[in-house]
Formats: sequence, C-alpha cells, structure tokens
Amino acid sequence: MKAKQDAPLLSDLLPWSVPPLRPGRVWVTGPDPAVLRRRWDALAAADDAAERARLLCPSRARTLHTAVGQLPGQATATGSLAGTPGRCPEPVRFAHGGFDLRWLLPDHRLIDAARPELWRVADARQLFVVEWTAQPRETDPPLLCSAVLPDGRSPAGRGGRIRPLHKRPGGHEPNLAPGLTALLAERLGRSVAPADVLAWVMAAARSAAGGCAVPLPVDTGLWERGVALGERLVWLQTRGAHDRGGPAGARPRLPGGRRPYVRAALPPRGLPAACAYDADEEALLLGAGRIAPVPAGAWAYHADGVRVLEAWCAARSATAGADAQEPLAALGPDGWPPEWTTELLELVTVLALLAEAEPERAALRQEAAQGPGIGVAELRAAGVLPVPARARRPASVLDHQEEGPGGQFALL
Repeated sequence: MKAKQDAPLLSDLLPWSVPPLRPGRVWVTGPDPAVLRRRWDALAAADDAAERARLLCPSRARTLHTAVGQLPGQATATGSLAGTPGRCPEPVRFAHGGFDLRWLLPDHRLIDAARPELWRVADARQLFVVEWTAQPRETDPPLLCSAVLPDGRSPAGRGGRIRPLHKRPGGHEPNLAPGLTALLAERLGRSVAPADVLAWVMAAARSAAGGCAVPLPVDTGLWERGVALGERLVWLQTRGAHDRGGPAGARPRLPGGRRPYVRAALPPRGLPAACAYDADEEALLLGAGRIAPVPAGAWAYHADGVRVLEAWCAARSATAGADAQEPLAALGPDGWPPEWTTELLELVTVLALLAEAEPERAALRQEAAQGPGIGVAELRAAGVLPVPARARRPASVLDHQEEGPGGQFALL
C-alpha cells in the first residue's frame, strides 16, 4: 500500500518513550504468582552466600551486594540480598507481547533494568502503547495497547519502545507533541482529547521505514470513524479496562452460542506438552483438555509473526522454562490453575473480536493513508515539529517521595 501523504512518525506524535524492561533472569517472572512466591522463599531460605548467589543468577547489574531503591509504588526492602532479603514482594501483573498477562516480582534488587520512570506513571488512568521495531507480516498489528505495565517485547521476544499516554500520574500531562491537539482541533473543527489521538493511532498506524507512520486526516467523518474504531481496539486489548470503546464496566464477550467453553477439563496435575487446533470442530486441544468453540480467526491471529494463542499456551506447557538454565526457573506449577482457564477463555474472546475488526481497520488505514491530511510539512509550519527535546524526556518533578538504597529518600 503506497501512502499518498507524508505522514508523521509515531515517535514524533508520542515523543517520550522507554526501552523494554530487562529482568536479567527468567525466574522473576511467570504466569503463576504462587510459583513466584515459592521461588522467592527458596532464595531467602538459602543460608550459604554461594548457594544464594547461585539461585539469584547474578549479572553485572545485579548481585547479592547490589543496593538499589524501591520501585515506585512498591514496598520492598532496599538492603542488599546478601543480608536478610525481607518478605516476598507481592507479585504484580505485567503484559508480555501485549496479550500475555504474566506476573513479576517487583523487587528492584532482582531486575537488571526495571525502568522506574514507567512505574512512576503506571496507574488506573494510564495507557501504554508498545511499538515494535520490526513487522514481518503486513497483517500483524503494528502497535498494541496495555492498561498494565508492558515489558515492551513482542510475542517473538523482540524489543520495541514503550510510549505512555501520560507523563504524570492521574492522567496528567499528555505525552503528545506540544500543539498537536490544538492543530487537529482547528483543522477538524471539533475538540480533540489526548485519548482521541491514542485511539486514532491504534486504528490508523501502519509500519513504515523508521517506525510507525500515522496519517492525520482533515476529514472530520473519517477522524470520528477512526477514533471510534480505535477506542474499540483499545477496549479489547485492555480486556475492558479502558473506559471507552465498550460497555461501561464490562469485559469483552462473544455473542451467545459463540462463546468458548471448557468441553473437557484439563487434568488437575501436570501440564500439557503442547496445544493443537481442530479446525473442523473449532476446538483448542491442550492435552486431554478441550475448549470450544474457538473461532478460526482467534487461532490464526498473529503478532510479530507469532501465533498468539500458541505462544500463550507454550508459556504454560510442561516444557516452559526448560532452557532457562536457572535453578529457580525449574520451580513451576504442579498443575493447571483454574485462573489460567479463565484467562484463556478471555484471550480467545479478545482475539476473535480483534480478528473480526481487522478488515475494518485495514480499510480505514488505507483510506487514511490515501486521503488528504496533515503532513510533516504542515506540522513543521505550525511549530508542532520538530518536537522540543524536553518533550522526549519524562516529567522532571513528581509530587511524591521514593525510598532509595538503604532506606534513604531519593530525590526526583
């Protein structure tokens, strides 16, 4: 698809971005929070320093003697792990690849690069856009949106950029190019909120050289259709956490008769070796477990060249973590927790609805790219571009205190 207009890049429209999280060790993340607590207990119970170091799997960034501050919003110890580690930090949700909601031990002493600047602004009002660096398939989504902290990596493990919608907690100070919403409002003849820009981005962005290109229309009808579609996509990708694009307070559901159900339960002990799909029966097979109906669109849905459902199940299979070469990573669940079934049914629903929305998104993306719009030249003439350097940095001062190494308060 050849674009008609000189569309700006997402990196100029949402200028502040953060690299992916880098845990540095596999065992601090996983699909089951109970397993993470067991791993922590095993680390804390090691009396011998050499054994504790072996379990930790030190890196240049984190050893038993590393002293770092708390992650923002987390009440964890700040002394080194060589002493008393303290209580197990309460696992928190994070998003891997946009679709896999996993758990993380939020202890800064365990994570090589936790990106504290993201934790400072992660709250109920925040939305994160993850832009991947490469798109192997034209039909794969170029962006994903998350209401929980994302790790910034695709299902294939490739890193990208994390772009928060807001630079301050509480939904304050939008992470947008200064003057962008005012210019859009003038050209469209209607008010434009930061959330509208995000919704349009999710509907109209396309992969391009140097990142995602985002055509900006001057047709009010096209803009309104794109914002409505983008709100729907954000609502689906955030599992209904976003308050626009779906029924208030509701989670995504397929119509009656199409909703997936457990037809044969997974065994309470052990994990399936792999998953398979029965196209004739529209059934997802997990060992002896069987879930149906699973629409073909949900099974075929890809992101960054990876089948999303297959990757989700692989992370919960009997062989997950087998290549980690970390002693604590070998500690896994004894069986399939009921919570995983609930998450899987919801994921099938979300992917099915996203697949159904894809033709509309593709048509709108082409219409936006081919139609008249606000190009880079007009953005420069209006002073929106180039983006000032301060817009690419996080908020300089926040109105709360954080505990630094050894209990000292950190300056923000």
